[in-house]
Order: sequence, then C-alpha cells, then structure tokens
Amino acid sequence: MTNSEEVVVEPELADEEALEEGEARAEILQIQIPEALAGERLDKALARCAPALSRTAIQRLLALQAVWQQAAAQSADATAWQAVRSDKEKVKAGQWFALHIPAPVPMALQAEEIPLAILYEDKDLLVVNKPAGMTVHPGAGPDGWRGTLVNALLFHCRDSLSGIGGVERPGIVHRLDKETSGLLVVAKNDGAHHHLSAQFAVHSSERQYLAIVKGVPEVTGTVVAPIGRHPKERQKMAVVANGRAAVTHFRRLESWGGCALLACRLETGRTHQIRVHLAHRGFPLLGDPLYSRPFTPPQRWPQAEREIVAAFARQALHAARLGFTHPKSGERLQFQVEPPEDFQQLLQALRTVS
Repeated sequence: MTNSEEVVVEPELADEEALEEGEARAEILQIQIPEALAGERLDKALARCAPALSRTAIQRLLALQAVWQQAAAQSADATAWQAVRSDKEKVKAGQWFALHIPAPVPMALQAEEIPLAILYEDKDLLVVNKPAGMTVHPGAGPDGWRGTLVNALLFHCRDSLSGIGGVERPGIVHRLDKETSGLLVVAKNDGAHHHLSAQFAVHSSERQYLAIVKGVPEVTGTVVAPIGRHPKERQKMAVVANGRAAVTHFRRLESWGGCALLACRLETGRTHQIRVHLAHRGFPLLGDPLYSRPFTPPQRWPQAEREIVAAFARQALHAARLGFTHPKSGERLQFQVEPPEDFQQLLQALRTVS
C-alpha cells in the first residue's frame, strides 16, 4: 500500500478506568478500508487491516455480532452503525468498521506460596514491602494470573481478605506499579477496606516515595497538573486538560552528576502519578521505560559506576513511608522501609561520581 492508502485504525478502550500496565480491558477497534483492499471479502480485509487479529478471530467476532459497519462511509463520527452478519461481504474503499474486542475472561485465581515481606499484621490488615518486579494484581494473558501479590496474599491469608476489590483484587486498597518497590497496606475485611479507602480518598494517609531523577530540580516544589490517559499511546498516562486532579510535592535530598534524589509526597493517587508529574517538569525518573530516555553516564565516570547506572532497567522509585489510622483501634501507624539492593547500589554509584 502507498502512504496515501494507509489503513486508518483507531483503538479505543471501553474501560477508561483500567489502569495497570497489562491489565485486561475491552477494546473497540475502528478501521477504515483503504483503496487497495476494495472488493476483498470482509474477513480477509479486516485481517489485513488488523494484523494482531487472525482471520479466524475476525470470523469469531462476526459470529458474535461484534463487528459493526457504519452506514455513512464518510466519517468515523456518525452514529448510524449496524451489526455485520456475513463474512463474505465485499468491502468498499472508505467504509468504516468497528470491532468490539472483549476483555479476556478472568481465570480462577490460585493461591501461591510466594514469600512476603510483612512488616505488620493483625486481624484487620497487613503491611507488606512489595519487591520490584511483582505485579500487585492479575492482568492480561495467562501468565498475568500467576506470581502476583494477590496470589501470595491468597496463600498467606486464606479466606481473610476483603472482597470489595472483586475477585481479581481481594484486599487491595491501593497499588504500586510492577517495577516500583515498597510499602502497601492490605485489608483483611470489608470494614477495614472501607476505612482505609476513605483515608486515601480524603488524603489523611501519608505516602512518601524516594525517586532518583535525571536533572536537578529546585530544593522544594509542587506539581499541580491533571492526569489522564495519553491521547495516542494508550499504555501511558499524561498531563491532559481533561484529566483527574493530581498533586505531587517533592523535596530534593541530594544531587550528584546531573541527577538527584527526591522525597515525593502524594496528595492524590493517580496512575503513574510521580512518574508523569516529574517527567512533565523535565525531571524524569532514571530508568523509567515509559517516561524517560535511557541515561548514558559520562565517559569520565569510573567504569564500575557507569555499568551500575547503565544497567538499572526500571524506574528508580521506592515507596519508603506509609502512614494511616488503624480502622479499629484509631491508632496512628507509621512504617518506613529502606530501598532494595539495586536502588541502593545505584545511589552509591551516583554518590561516588559526585
């Protein structure tokens, strides 16, 4: 196909609140037929336009009446859509089709004997130190339903987890990204879950993170910028005018070699909030695969330190402090945990070259 005959494919998420990377979500794929495919059978043309879907998958969607054709071929915004019933229909150039791709059917969650670093536990809640690389709850694909924090909690707590989060997120009050390490509180019953969630909603809980960023920001600062899904790259979030209100406070603790260590405090809890806000201010997290470019250490640095910094392949973010009021006793609980070894090695390498 020539550039003038490019296929127009416009994906939309049916669930705009689906937040985690890799999380299962329904999708609507809008496709406009190019000149080069005029006269082809519908199933064949759609398979050509959507390489991620096999012809068999398209035929299955047709059988489910999940493929819709727009009555007016001139615009993707018209409202007159109708289900297509035959895969043998011949397509015309300029026609619009919408493929309603359902989210994967949830699998049964299995308890797994995965070690947990538990800092505190009673009959109402527990506080864990999540390692980097562990997903909090199940996501898309068969492998996304194994090895998560929820799998580990099901084994450790058995039936003692709140059900408010649904079958995929028992006990989960708040989340950390897969590659972010640090503190999480988990509810063991619905009463505790309600109480803890309310504290997060009114910002009476305390969440402080350590972040290593590229660049050296001012000593203290606050980012007030709404966050929503990125308009083009759907796996990312971004500062957007119609996003949800988000506030991040930061304080510079150290700086060296064109990088800095920040303490970040959240007022709100939006997806990727610290990562998005700091990148928006021009200080992206070191190692962040979504919001930062790779950091190349200067040649003048010692080889050992250059290798440590270059090898750090996740966002340099650690949930270091967590504070909240106990839902039953009313006692104020405060927890603090040191960053994991790879984060500390990165810190030491940067301090060495300062």
